[in-house]
Amino acid sequence: MWLVFLHVLGVVLFLGNIITAAFWKIRAEIGKDLPYLHRITKNVMAADYVFTPPGIVLLLATGGALAARNGYSLAELNWLTVSLGLFVITGLLWLAVLIPSQRQMIRESAQSLQLGRLTPEYRRASRRWDVVGTVTVLIPLLILFFMVIKPF
Repeated sequence: MWLVFLHVLGVVLFLGNIITAAFWKIRAEIGKDLPYLHRITKNVMAADYVFTPPGIVLLLATGGALAARNGYSLAELNWLTVSLGLFVITGLLWLAVLIPSQRQMIRESAQSLQLGRLTPEYRRASRRWDVVGTVTVLIPLLILFFMVIKPF
C-alpha cells in the first residue's frame, strides 16, 4: 500500500502543480497588476522546480515498482507503454517550450514593470505558454485516465 500511496502523492504533486500554476498565471494576467504579475510569474517557475521534479521521481520510481510487482510488460503496446510515451512527450514539451517561455515571461514582466505595460514579447511568450501548457495538462489527465481505467 505504501507504493500506491507514494504513487498517488506523485500524481498530486505533479498534476496539482501544473494545474494550479496555470490558474495563478492566468489570474495574474487578468488582474493587470504588473508587480503582482511579475511575482506570480517568478513563483510559477519556482513551483515548477520545487514540486514537479519530486512528483516525476515519485511517479516513475513507484510506477516502475508497481508495474513490475503486478507483471505489466513494457515490451508490448498497452496502457502503460502508451502512458509512458505520453509522459515523455509532456516532459519534452516542458523542457523545450514551457521553461524557456517562463524564463522569457519573467524577463519581460520585469521589463513591463519599467514600461508600465505588458511588452509584446511577454504576450507572445505567454500565449505560447498557454497553448503548450494546455497540452501539457491534458496529456497527464489522459495518462491518469489510462492509469485508472487500463483500457487496453
